[in-house]
Amino acid sequence: MESRDPRVSVVMITHNRRQEVQRTVSILIDLPERPRIVVVDNASTDGTADAIRARFGRAGVEVVDSVSNLGAAGRNLGARRVDSPYIAFCDDDTWWEPGMLRRAADLFDAQPRLGVLTGQTLVGPANVEDPICRELMESPLPREPGMPGPPLLGFMAGVSIFRRSAFLEAGGFDPVVFISGEEEWLAVELAARGYWICYVPELVVHHHPSTVRDRHARRWQAIRNNLWFLWLRRPWSVALSRTVWMAWTVPRDRHSLRGFAAALGGMPRLLRRRRVVPPRVELGLRLLDGAQMASVAGRYVS
Repeated sequence: MESRDPRVSVVMITHNRRQEVQRTVSILIDLPERPRIVVVDNASTDGTADAIRARFGRAGVEVVDSVSNLGAAGRNLGARRVDSPYIAFCDDDTWWEPGMLRRAADLFDAQPRLGVLTGQTLVGPANVEDPICRELMESPLPREPGMPGPPLLGFMAGVSIFRRSAFLEAGGFDPVVFISGEEEWLAVELAARGYWICYVPELVVHHHPSTVRDRHARRWQAIRNNLWFLWLRRPWSVALSRTVWMAWTVPRDRHSLRGFAAALGGMPRLLRRRRVVPPRVELGLRLLDGAQMASVAGRYVS
């Protein structure tokens, strides 16, 4: 039996998914690495926090109660609570295969510039590879010597492991984003600081998508957040052309309209935050623009 590996802690966010989070935690506590597990409850009203404490408190699972639903930024609370050098983020419907946390820690130990590792995602009981994995594998960004996998300028938060110091240095997840597309905002902050983000398919994560989710809300929020990212972090010429492309290609329904309206409504208070990414990061984003526009996995549908 392998000994406990204290290098990686698991941080999970959840909101009103009492049954699903219990299933996921029960899997995580059986991992051979026996990681410290912190669950951030985003102000659930279904008894989630009490259920986790009652069932897993003696196993050492810690619950952090957020006074409000912070969305993705709830992960920041968990990251500040742990002290391990690396953090594996999970959602309440994702979990890591045995041995993956130890392997990830070895990769981080070997390369100090490595900031984020994103794993291969297998979906559902049939373990079907998520279509986004092929796109990550075919990243057009140039690969530097020492990188353990294709370089990225994004990641999937619930299936990624972070160098904790890099995460905190970059400021964690931006509260203004709430949920959907929060990864790109943090990815450019990490890249601007010289950290690598890599896709490593040998790190396997399971995703059993929750049946308790509002797909339409996720879509309009993703549209809003993508527009905000364009308007706040990209040169105006790029922001304008991509905005026109989005307006032309997203489904023409009330959910898309809500996303555009929310983006426009929020800009007056956000415009003071406009800060274009460094030129080398913008170059990488431009290399990815074509692939993202052609992406099947990233279409705004619900």
